[in-house]
Amino acid sequence: MKLSIVLSTQQAKFNAVAFKGDLEANMAKIAAWGYDGVELAIRDSNLIDISEIDGLIAKHNLVIPAIGTGQAWGEDRLSFSDPDPAVRAAAIQRVKDHVPVADHFDAVIIVGLLRGIIRPGLSQEQAMDWVVEALQACSQAAAPHGVRLALEPINRYETTLINNVEQGLDLIEQVGANNFGLLLDTFHMNIEDASLEGGIRAAGDRIFHFHVADSNRWYPGAGHIDFRSVLGALFETGYNGFVSGEFMPMPDADTAAEQAIAYLHQLYQ
Repeated sequence: MKLSIVLSTQQAKFNAVAFKGDLEANMAKIAAWGYDGVELAIRDSNLIDISEIDGLIAKHNLVIPAIGTGQAWGEDRLSFSDPDPAVRAAAIQRVKDHVPVADHFDAVIIVGLLRGIIRPGLSQEQAMDWVVEALQACSQAAAPHGVRLALEPINRYETTLINNVEQGLDLIEQVGANNFGLLLDTFHMNIEDASLEGGIRAAGDRIFHFHVADSNRWYPGAGHIDFRSVLGALFETGYNGFVSGEFMPMPDADTAAEQAIAYLHQLYQ
């Protein structure tokens, strides 16, 4: 089992990103705890120094399995479903700007809340049409580079656009791109899917990345999710990617990261 944890390349508002800024110090800690990789949350790929990141991951023997795009929404309010066409275009361009970076690191590009929410006066149908169009454009731009995109079904309290695996699989059909799949997150699945194991089996080989957080969004082992069963179902699909921690920094970031990896290693010694 390959384990990673989310690390933001800069300070950010999103609390479930436990580690933010100071890449050198954070990567050193993450590697020392035994993680194999860092999932980079990048606000804008034009603002990072790839050579610096190359040096740090080489120094600490880490890889970058995925790039998170959530800060384009959280910090800049870009989304695929904004009524303003200029905002939609900027959101698509932000993903396209990530493609060379994802290609460089052989990383999946994650689409979370970048898909947006339903704005007042906007219909679900119109918003979904824009989301599909955006994902088709991004997938098409990424395909020549061998880069994959993974949309994360997110619980209904954060958006009404794609909440569960069934809706995610339907979206895959609408987008119609081989390099477009899903990121499944145990926290969101615990709210929206009737069965975590059933959802995982249904998604099968369209699972491109996987997030773990417990039922309370703390580190795995701090809530009631049966991770032995859930991860067993995941690996039965043939999934050989990373299991990536995205959870609240509770009681603090270091303790959460240490407890998570100790618990997950204990499950699969």
